[in-house]
Amino acid sequence: MDFSARHLLGIEPLAQGDIRSILDLAEQYVDLNRQSNKHGDALAGMTQINMFFENSTRTQASFELAGKRLGADVMNMSMQTSSIKKGETLIDTALTINAMRPDLLVVRHPGSGAVNLLAEKVNCAVINAGDGQHEHPTQALLDALTIRRAKGRLHRLSIAICGDIAHSRVARSNLLLLGKMGNRVRLVGPKTLMPAGIADLGVEVFDDMRKGLKGVDVVMMLRLQRERMDGGFIPSEREFYHRYGLDAEKLSHASADAIIMHPGPMNRGVEIDGTLADDINRSVIQEQVEMGVAVRMAVMHLLARNLREARTRPEEVIA
Repeated sequence: MDFSARHLLGIEPLAQGDIRSILDLAEQYVDLNRQSNKHGDALAGMTQINMFFENSTRTQASFELAGKRLGADVMNMSMQTSSIKKGETLIDTALTINAMRPDLLVVRHPGSGAVNLLAEKVNCAVINAGDGQHEHPTQALLDALTIRRAKGRLHRLSIAICGDIAHSRVARSNLLLLGKMGNRVRLVGPKTLMPAGIADLGVEVFDDMRKGLKGVDVVMMLRLQRERMDGGFIPSEREFYHRYGLDAEKLSHASADAIIMHPGPMNRGVEIDGTLADDINRSVIQEQVEMGVAVRMAVMHLLARNLREARTRPEEVIA
């Protein structure tokens, strides 16, 4: 398969062929995960360490499940009680982990660029599970797989990403991936939650929800990330829902067969109406969760393959 990367640190370095390779392999793992025997051996004999410096439910659980289904020895490190809390630097933590000789390191960190720094210090494959407001590549990949399965293609679609764009690494990774694959991307939200200069990235920007959703094929809602806000970005959650929360009336401006997405966790009644979130005819939110396991299995499979190949070449120094 056309994927030769050593790490997955973001969507930005990936070519179209890389993205297709991951999604095509993930399709095979969707089928495997729906069987009674869900186990493969792509990571047999390998060690996977999950380091989550931020709380996570879906991402950490799906990475753990993905690793175990592929035969890896999986360890979850509790970073909230680690030596980081005693003053150890991130680099020293990386060197300590590296001495344990893991093969795959899955990292979520509140600092943008922290995962890239870790990748420079270890001898294993590193996967970015979300770093600050920078990127969340596997979320964008699972969103892409969900869209491709629901729409039958991943090109020439009109996709609206709505809500807290400024603080969302999910929005950034999706913007990069969907643009690479030839889609028309719109960003919808209040001006206070739009990054400066965002229109320079070749996207359409709307602060009117109804205009932004007009005729789109995909409506991707985002969570209000209050933990990353340090000021009054919105008047109130009630006012935000009135103007930017997805309800049936606003959705009526999208295409009749538009799908609804949300990376979770959802704030029902803030960014999305609970009835719409549960509508099996429009919502693919649960499918996103399912695709997350398959995509993460595919990513780790490909990185493990590349790592094994590199280790068989004595002239190459793994550093």
